Amino acid sequence: MNNEMLIEFLAVAAGVFVVTVIVSRFIIPILISHKVGQRILEIGPRWHMNKQGTPTMGGLCFILAILIVLSVVAVYTALKGDTTGLIPLALTLCLSVFNGIIGFVDDYCKLVKKQNEGLLAYQKFILQLLAAGAYVYLMIMTGNINTALHIPFTDIVWELGRVYYIFAIIIITGIVNAVNLTDGVDGLASSVVFVIAAFFGVVAFMYDYRALSLAAAALVGATVGFLVYNFHPAKVIMGDTGSLFLGGMIAGMAFMIDEPLIILIAGFVCIVETASVMLQVSYFKLTHGKRLFKMAPIHHHFELLGWSENRIVFVFSLTTLLFCILAWFGIFGF
Repeated sequence: MNNEMLIEFLAVAAGVFVVTVIVSRFIIPILISHKVGQRILEIGPRWHMNKQGTPTMGGLCFILAILIVLSVVAVYTALKGDTTGLIPLALTLCLSVFNGIIGFVDDYCKLVKKQNEGLLAYQKFILQLLAAGAYVYLMIMTGNINTALHIPFTDIVWELGRVYYIFAIIIITGIVNAVNLTDGVDGLASSVVFVIAAFFGVVAFMYDYRALSLAAAALVGATVGFLVYNFHPAKVIMGDTGSLFLGGMIAGMAFMIDEPLIILIAGFVCIVETASVMLQVSYFKLTHGKRLFKMAPIHHHFELLGWSENRIVFVFSLTTLLFCILAWFGIFGF
């Protein structure tokens, strides 16, 4: 094991954790003072009404923490004379921050309009497609990925050529929105992303890949730091600002190792959350009003079955861990 990289991983994770906790102590009161509170739809679970007014846009806390700590690391690396290895990390951060900005604008619109609707769906989608397209293009142009697609659990590699762009953009945009849908229960998105980030951290050590290690460490520290305030009962909600940023990070980390399909396995819980919404809408239309689930996304279905929020977080996080183990074998074999 690369001991220097391990020390750096632990230092970055601890640094982002501490900065997230400190920044949150300043930002949460500001959000409260400006009445930046979550508004709950009447169609949601009735017990969620007690979340009304909980400050949202909390994703700003860990985004700032990640940028502060990784900027310090970048300066330190520059002083040592070699920043070329950090290009994929910088590009992944740009993808994540751009998605975070989309989420910020969406959250801001919700607050100004005093309703649970921000940017129109097509507006968010177009912006996300542009961000994903730019990210894939720059990753290919800088030689960090290619247009060949590895199929997990096999030695099969398909050369997709230009079709790769379409495929990659769909994957990134899908994962970004899947994490957004997962953020519906206190601590759920943070916990699931923490497990995925830890998985990529272990993969980074197997590849001896410093840039990926830094990204994973930052995300581990950020999610744990945010859980200090986001675990049930949440004192702050990350909002679209945070969830779209997290989605960009985990999608980007899969592309950093040039294994885009692996995020569909490691992020299985997020995929199921998205699938549950799609199935619910389709079934509702086909049956003229009947529901497949009690409520979608599926974490609300389990809430209506009587599961506590903490139980949902535990089970979904454990499921994510199991699928991350499966994803490991998808990369390195049995």
